[in-house]
Amino acid sequence: MFDQETPLPPCNFVIFGATGNLASNKLLPALYRLELAGKLPEGLNFVAFARREWDDAVWREHVRTLLVAKVKAEGPCLERFVNRFDYLLGELNDPQAFHDLKEVLAKPKLGVCSNVVFYLAIKPSDFSAVIKNLDGAGLAKPRGVHRIVVEKPFGTDIESAQMLNQLLHRYFDESQVFRIDHYLGKETVQNLLVFRFANTLIEPLWNRNYIDHVQITVAEDIGIEKRADYYDKAGALRDMLQNHLMQLLTLVAMEPPPALEADALRDEKVKVLRSIRPISRRSVHAHAFRAQYKAGRVGGLEVPGYQAEAGVEADSITETFAAAKFYIDNWRWRGVPFYLRTGKRLKQSMSMIALRLRHPPQQLFRETALEVLEPNWIVLSIQPEESMHMEIHAKQPGLDMKTRVVKLNAGFRHPDENPLDAYEALLLDVIEGDRTLFLRFDEVEWAWRVVDPILKYWSQERDFIHTYAAGGWGPIEANRLFDGEDTEWRNAV
Repeated sequence: MFDQETPLPPCNFVIFGATGNLASNKLLPALYRLELAGKLPEGLNFVAFARREWDDAVWREHVRTLLVAKVKAEGPCLERFVNRFDYLLGELNDPQAFHDLKEVLAKPKLGVCSNVVFYLAIKPSDFSAVIKNLDGAGLAKPRGVHRIVVEKPFGTDIESAQMLNQLLHRYFDESQVFRIDHYLGKETVQNLLVFRFANTLIEPLWNRNYIDHVQITVAEDIGIEKRADYYDKAGALRDMLQNHLMQLLTLVAMEPPPALEADALRDEKVKVLRSIRPISRRSVHAHAFRAQYKAGRVGGLEVPGYQAEAGVEADSITETFAAAKFYIDNWRWRGVPFYLRTGKRLKQSMSMIALRLRHPPQQLFRETALEVLEPNWIVLSIQPEESMHMEIHAKQPGLDMKTRVVKLNAGFRHPDENPLDAYEALLLDVIEGDRTLFLRFDEVEWAWRVVDPILKYWSQERDFIHTYAAGGWGPIEANRLFDGEDTEWRNAV
């Protein structure tokens, strides 16, 4: 998006795990919409790598059916997109399949291409096999040319993240690695930079003198959706908080970069992560809380508890809710708590960044009918709708001195403008070679350093976990993280 370089576009795009949930629900619809918008290079072709015993014709019919159902695809655009694909049957741990892939990439239809995107839409446990087999087949060469896209989570702790990074760098340069976090492609997240740095009204308030605390929430009403083999080993802290929420924190807290360039932006994000106050073992209890959903009602339907989900061990203590409190020890944010919260089977799916402003220094209205003055807020909603607004007080019409909270709405999308899917933006950046919205390894590493004390402490607490009923806003015990008695989780966008 902001990179000044314009590398050559790839002529091949290989999707490993092409029949999986990620490819079906996110990648294929997003790539089709890029086709519909005329954003895909004319010479770009796709190879779907998967283990189902299909051929090109069966795969293309699968894609047609999928896209008609998900995005109402039709007409010449759909056929043009479907015909970009070849299908390759193969196992990720089979070296011969990667030699077969090399032959497919050299077919006359595609032509010999020195610029290929390898998208790892697979389980993190399979990353190593794919990376090594790409090199074994000569597909990691020439070095410095191809691009490899790695989905989160990037490792399961700091040690595994470092090992994965070393493995990648054995065969690929850092400039070739695209560590994707789809939250960074969302319009509101990108708009946060404009909201802060293009408005003199906002930036002077964005510090410890005016901000009481910051809340970042990513709530989901869904359960684990047949992902027990992954989720029961990961949990909410690894799955969401360490990556999505920590990235949102860095964008809220970062200083203005000297330029809107990839490394300048990421340098400022790393400075934030390095400034987060370390959590000692004895203070984990005061800084982090976890819980697991039990049976309840979501959207009017009865849903089972986590331990009753298919594939989950009956005595599992994997957390489905995680909350944490962090302090950033720099001049801008010293003493301002950042509260991060994420969970599954909550009341509704909702993501937002909410900054509560401090109360006015003078209680000017204490002798009036105003008993309690509600705080001002700056709220950035990421989903279910993308919006930004400020909440301030205004006097109600009438004889009494009473106020109501009014919203100054900074809606940025016109009624005739369709929302852009995060994956559309990020996939286009991959094709164009723009790494601005992708993670550099030191960002990943420092994010792991921040949460590592929590992970290690929780790994030793194997006998008990708090629970919360599905369909609510999570465990009341999470309120123990708050510094102020008048602080509570904000649930309304």
